[in-house]
Amino acid sequence: MFRRLLSVGGYTLLSRIAGFLRDVLMAAVLGDGLLSDAFFVAWRLPNSFRGIFAEGAFNVAFIPRYAAAREKQGEEAAARFADTVYSWQVAAQVVLLAVAMACMYWVVRVMAPGFAAHPGETRLAVDLSRITFPYLILTVIAVQLSAMMNAHGKFAAAAAWSVFLNLAMIATLLCARWFPNAAYAAASGVLLAGFLQIAFIVWAAGRHHLRLRLVRPRWTVEVRNFMGALGAATFGSASVQIALLFDTLIASYFPGVLTAVNYADRINQLPLGTLGIALATVLLPEMSTLIAKGDEKGAQAAQNRSAALGLFLTLPFAAAFLLVPQTIMRGVFAHGAFHVEAADISAGALAAYGAGLPAFVFVRVIAATFYARHDTATPVRATMLAVAVNIAFKFILVWGFHLSAVGVALGTSLGSWANVILLVWLARRRGLLAIDDTFLRALGPSLLGAAATGIGALGGAMLGLALVPVSGLLQRETALALAILFGALGYGLVVILFRRRLPLGRLAGA
Repeated sequence: MFRRLLSVGGYTLLSRIAGFLRDVLMAAVLGDGLLSDAFFVAWRLPNSFRGIFAEGAFNVAFIPRYAAAREKQGEEAAARFADTVYSWQVAAQVVLLAVAMACMYWVVRVMAPGFAAHPGETRLAVDLSRITFPYLILTVIAVQLSAMMNAHGKFAAAAAWSVFLNLAMIATLLCARWFPNAAYAAASGVLLAGFLQIAFIVWAAGRHHLRLRLVRPRWTVEVRNFMGALGAATFGSASVQIALLFDTLIASYFPGVLTAVNYADRINQLPLGTLGIALATVLLPEMSTLIAKGDEKGAQAAQNRSAALGLFLTLPFAAAFLLVPQTIMRGVFAHGAFHVEAADISAGALAAYGAGLPAFVFVRVIAATFYARHDTATPVRATMLAVAVNIAFKFILVWGFHLSAVGVALGTSLGSWANVILLVWLARRRGLLAIDDTFLRALGPSLLGAAATGIGALGGAMLGLALVPVSGLLQRETALALAILFGALGYGLVVILFRRRLPLGRLAGA
C-alpha cells in the first residue's frame, strides 16, 4: 500500500505544486476584488457539479462494482458494464450542459446574490461561467478511465492528469494581456485544460488496454444497482456541494472574503489533496477487492494502515496552519495586486481550516468501510448531518459573531468533525471498524511529529522576523523559508527516531 500511496501522492503532489504556482500567479494578477470574486464563482460551478457527479459520487459507486465484476465475471463483462455506464453518463451530461448554459444568469444569481450590489459583477460572473462550465462534460471520460485504472492497480496516470488544469491556467494567465481581462484568461485556462486532460488520459489508459465506447444505453440489473448506489452517493455529494454553495452565498455579501477563503483553501488542499485523496484512491479499490475475496481481516488491516498514515502525515500541517498561518499566507500570496491585508484575512481562514484538516482526511478513510461493502446510504446520512452542522455554524459564526472568512472556514471544519464522529460510531456499532496495533503504535509519534513541526515552524518564523527587521517582501519570504526549514527538521527528527512504529513499508527498516 505504501508504494502505491507514494505513486499517487507523488503525482498528486506534482499537481498541487503546479496548482500552488498557479494560485500565486493568479493572486498577483487578479488581486482580491471584483475580478477574482467573479472568477471564483465561475470556477466553483463546474467544480461543484464535478464533485457531485464525478469523483465525489461516481468512484464510490463504480469502483466496487467494477472490481467485483472483474473478480466474478471476467474482464469482458467488466468492460461491457463500463461502456454502458459511460454512455449513460454522457447522455446525462449533455442534458445538464444545455440546461446550465441556458439558465446561467439565474444560477449565478442564486449562488452569489451579494453580487447584485456591485454593478457588472453578476454579468461578469455569468460570462465567465459560460466559459468554464463545459469543462464538466470534458472530464467525464477522464474520471471514468481513472477509476478503471485504479481498479486495475494502475494509479500513476490517474493521479497525474489533473496537473493539466494548473498548467493550462498558468499559460493563459501569462497571456492575460490578450484577453478582455485577467478573469477571462483564467476561465479560458479551465476550458483548455479539459481538452488536454482528455488527450492525456485516453493515451495513458490505452497503454493498459483500457478504453471506453459509446453504446446504446441499456437498463441492466448491474446498471440498476449502480444507479441506485450512484443516486445515494450523489445525494451525499450534493449535500457537500450545498455547503460550498453556502460558502459562496455568504461570502458574496462581504467583498474580498470569497477570494480570501479560496486562497486559504488552496493552501489547505496541498496536504488534503495530496494525502487525503491519495489514501482514498488507494484504499477503496484495495478494500473492495479484499472484501470481494472474503478477506475481512485484510480489509480492516489496510484501513488501519491508511488511518495511521493519514494521521502522521496531516497533523504536522494542521499544527503549522494553526501556529503560523500569517507567515504562510503573507510569504506565499502577498505579491502584486494581492495586498498584505488580504493575506491576513486569508491567514485567519487557514488557521480555521487547519483545525479540521485531520477530520477531512479521516472522513475519506472511514467512509471506505461502507463504500467497499456497497453501502452508499450510510455515509450519505452522515454527510447530510455534517452539512447541517456545517451550515448552522457558518451562519452563527459569520453573522452572529462577525467572524467573516474565519467563520466560513471554521464552520467547514466543525462539520467535518461531526461527520467523522458519526461515521466512527456507526461503523463501530456494526462491527465494521476495529482499531489495531498499527494505528495505536503510530498515534504517539504522530502527535509528537505535529508538536515538533509546529514549534519548529513558529521558532523559524520568529527568527526570520528578527533577522530582517524591516517589514517587506524579503522579511516575509525569510520568515516563511525558515519556518518551513525548522518545521521540516523537527518533523524529520521524529520520523528518524520513530520510523519503526510507523507504517512506512521498507522505509521503516532503513
